[in-house]
Amino acid sequence: MTQLAFAPLVHSSGTEQFIVAALRRADRLAISLVATSGLELIGHVAVSPVSLSTKESGWHGLGPLSVHPRWQKQGVGSALVRAALARMRELQSRGCVVLGDPAYYARFGFKTWPGFSLPDVPAEYFQALPFGFDVPRAEVSYHAAFLASE
Repeated sequence: MTQLAFAPLVHSSGTEQFIVAALRRADRLAISLVATSGLELIGHVAVSPVSLSTKESGWHGLGPLSVHPRWQKQGVGSALVRAALARMRELQSRGCVVLGDPAYYARFGFKTWPGFSLPDVPAEYFQALPFGFDVPRAEVSYHAAFLASE
């Protein structure tokens, strides 16, 4: 389903399904939520810890977020994001980062923060949502699973 969801997207690396599998194997999925319709899997969101150059802990990365093409633009992705954010707050996460469409993620409160960055990524595509904490001046890095290609 993840592969189908990302197949038509120009910005996709085509490896998102491998990223999810690698995160699972490395036991780095802090949250993994699915959406179903009957017995059909129609969506999935992964959340994993991220590292900050300041060594501050408690931050998580949202994604990959996948919705089956037949179910896109029907609120499935939004519901998964909201549920994942609620779960992160329950787990007392300090905040969440996301790499993706700025217009889409802004609706959930994500925005860019000066000095909070992901190296080699255009600043407007890397956003954060703090959960009642200050956003540190730091570089963020994702787990090595995000380099998975098979």
